[in-house]
Amino acid sequence: MNGLPGPLADRSRTAREDAAEAIASEGTGEDVWSAWAGWRSWPEPVLPDGPVVVLAAHPDDEVLGFGGTAARLASSGREVHVVTVTDGEASHPGSRLTPPPVLARRRREELSEALDLLGVNRRRRHRLGLPDTEVGKHETALAQWVGELLRTSGATLCVTPWSGDLHADHEAVGRAGHAAAGAGAIALWQYPVWMWHWAVPEGPRVPWHRCRRLPLAPAELALKKSALRRFRTQIAPLADHPDVILPPEELAHHQRSFETVIVETGPR
Repeated sequence: MNGLPGPLADRSRTAREDAAEAIASEGTGEDVWSAWAGWRSWPEPVLPDGPVVVLAAHPDDEVLGFGGTAARLASSGREVHVVTVTDGEASHPGSRLTPPPVLARRRREELSEALDLLGVNRRRRHRLGLPDTEVGKHETALAQWVGELLRTSGATLCVTPWSGDLHADHEAVGRAGHAAAGAGAIALWQYPVWMWHWAVPEGPRVPWHRCRRLPLAPAELALKKSALRRFRTQIAPLADHPDVILPPEELAHHQRSFETVIVETGPR
């Protein structure tokens, strides 16, 4: 998860401004979501058998959106591949003490610690190193790379950031995953990240009818929370940069007793 979205080449200028304004806004509090009865009726989706490929635009997206379920799959012996598309080096622009190359290294280290906790095999972690905020420029090549991984791994499920998340990189990764999964006739689920911040219950931008709940056992939730604490550059300010990308009110959206996916194709 990174802060303000980068360029949205496939959007109008007005839409880009709307997206940036929505993400920069105060946001919808977790107390509002907790009081909403809508998600209580969402069914649990059917997890297909076989390997699972999880895509993330930035180090931490995969844990925020799917970390608890990934831990459950890994602990049960399922083959879980995690693909991190960028190193998240643009999350704190202007920092002189932690310039992009240093920040990229730190974020990779944080992700490695988090995935170790979740039990994801190190041989199934894939770092692509595409430029942060510019994934859209590489979307076609990304879709081809993901398609090859889906084929060689024998994956039956591809999990990506939601392609409507209003963050350029999240959306580009979601679209690339959609194209790759579609070409291979593989089930596709997408997890929201920024949606919980800018959306409101029953808001028209969200396909609520395709949302599903993935319950987390207490131990799985505890692992996820512990993994999220490893992202030190995101949950606390840098020495010379006041912005906190994941303050407590934002983390609260991703520490519920369930995870949410939007089912695009495949078992529901």
